[in-house]
Amino acid sequence: MKNKEFNLPPVPAVLLSIISVQCGAAIAKTLFPAIGAAGTASLRIGISAIILLLAYRPNLKQITPSQWKIVVPYGLTLGAMNLIFYLAIERIPIGLAVTLEFMGPLLVAIIGSKRLIDYCWVLLAGSGIVLIAPWSNDRVDLLGVFFALLAGALWAAYIILGGKISKIMHDGQAVATGMLFAAILILPFGLFDNGLANLTPKFLGMGAALALLSSAIPFTLEMKALGQLPPRTFSILMSLEPAAAAICAFIFLQENLNFYEILAVVCVVVASAGSTLTAKR
Repeated sequence: MKNKEFNLPPVPAVLLSIISVQCGAAIAKTLFPAIGAAGTASLRIGISAIILLLAYRPNLKQITPSQWKIVVPYGLTLGAMNLIFYLAIERIPIGLAVTLEFMGPLLVAIIGSKRLIDYCWVLLAGSGIVLIAPWSNDRVDLLGVFFALLAGALWAAYIILGGKISKIMHDGQAVATGMLFAAILILPFGLFDNGLANLTPKFLGMGAALALLSSAIPFTLEMKALGQLPPRTFSILMSLEPAAAAICAFIFLQENLNFYEILAVVCVVVASAGSTLTAKR
């Protein structure tokens, strides 16, 4: 029997992915003190891999050599990106980490663009990212900055590889297989860091929710979108992440938005909507 899936248009799929990721981030923040960044990443990716493998049941024997050449790097990039980003937000504020990480997707958007209007949307989105960053913080951990920039580079690679694999492999099969290799890469870090040694039934339940919200649901939605949207349009749409993070912090953590953060939200929302409206069909 074939898997029944929701056929969302690409833009709503990306927006739903963003909301899902930010809800998952709230759960991850509560797990950090107990099991650490590597343990949280291992729990998230490991459970996500199990969920996706059970849901899509990919037949690894039927994967062609040309598909293996892309799906393996895709999965490894996916795992490394999440682990390194968690290591970054252990050391620097999450707003700064997200902002620095966005250098990767914005670079993809600029490189892939050939029209002046696309540069305008990138510039507007970039302005919003700059406004939302806590640049006034003088105590910035340089290793955390390096991890955030490295996560951004991996994010750029994820966008490119995701676009390629989505054209030669079924969405769910690609994500499930990729997540398997992401788990293989990350799990040793969680075991080495002893974070997984502190697991309790409560943490496992939170890890399952985190896996669904931060990995299984958004990565499946993004894979669908990547197969239908130009990489630059996908990148600009994903620039909603810093704004969504600020809004979720206000809702779930009661963190008030200042004038510059509200202005940043306006910038990235307008840029995302504008890029969608002006994208070539």
